[in-house]
Amino acid sequence: MVKIRLARLGAHKRPFYRFVVADSRAKRNGPFIEILGTYDPLKEPSEIKVDLEKAKLWLQRGAQPTDITKKLLQKAGL
Repeated sequence: MVKIRLARLGAHKRPFYRFVVADSRAKRNGPFIEILGTYDPLKEPSEIKVDLEKAKLWLQRGAQPTDITKKLLQKAGL
């Protein structure tokens, strides 16, 4: 099963995330299929940059977003 989820980047206590399409069996920061965008929770207000066309395409193909990813995509306008 393919999932749309967050991969964590950044330093200790300075998180930065990427929206990635990955196999559900892969590790959190393991191999992924495609990068859809970024999420920076430390900026005020938090910054969400997503390629909505790519995200729509993956959702149509059957990719399942995680709960947090679903909320962030809704905030971004999907």
